[in-house]
Amino acid sequence: MEAPPFAIHHDLDGWDLFWIHLEFIAGKEEAVAALRRQSSERARTRFALESLALDPTVAGLRSLFRAAGCDPTRYRPSSEALLRRVLKGEDLPAIHPLVDLNNCLSVELAVPCCVVGEGSFTPPVVLRAGRAGESYESLRGPFNLEGKPLLADAEGPFGTPITDSQRVKVREGDRRAWMVAYLPRGILTPEAGRSALNEMLAAAPVARLEETGVSR
Repeated sequence: MEAPPFAIHHDLDGWDLFWIHLEFIAGKEEAVAALRRQSSERARTRFALESLALDPTVAGLRSLFRAAGCDPTRYRPSSEALLRRVLKGEDLPAIHPLVDLNNCLSVELAVPCCVVGEGSFTPPVVLRAGRAGESYESLRGPFNLEGKPLLADAEGPFGTPITDSQRVKVREGDRRAWMVAYLPRGILTPEAGRSALNEMLAAAPVARLEETGVSR
């Protein structure tokens, strides 16, 4: 796979970032609802709550969090938090078709996947650990970024594999967005991510896949 069409620098080792540019297609709500149900059901056949931490991908992500300075049992990767809710019986919620697709991919791959509105960040982008005193208004409220793996542009941090910022939130009416999957290198390949995404878009054509790329 080629690199994304903008500059990305990695200060943290061990991560492959799989970038996907999507254009929303309206009128596919029923297909997306079916995909959410199927993804939830499939996760329950593949994972068990009591052994989730032993899964190689989950364990690999936890190691990368610790290397950045973050305790993954206190601040869980978004994928692990999502899987835990699904394994406790919850289904993936309906939020926005692109967000729903993002969550389905996250559950399928067991990695954090985040979707950010096009134009909401300005390259170049850096993957680094949060610094002392850094924070932002996240989708969960005020969020301390110190020691967290994060993405930042010239304006500052805008996303983590835990929760993203309000600045890059996909909003009603947004038609284009970037999705990024945080992959533990050597455990899950970008090709596997692309294959899973293609299968989902075939089942629920909620978006056109305009381009993909990988940064290392």
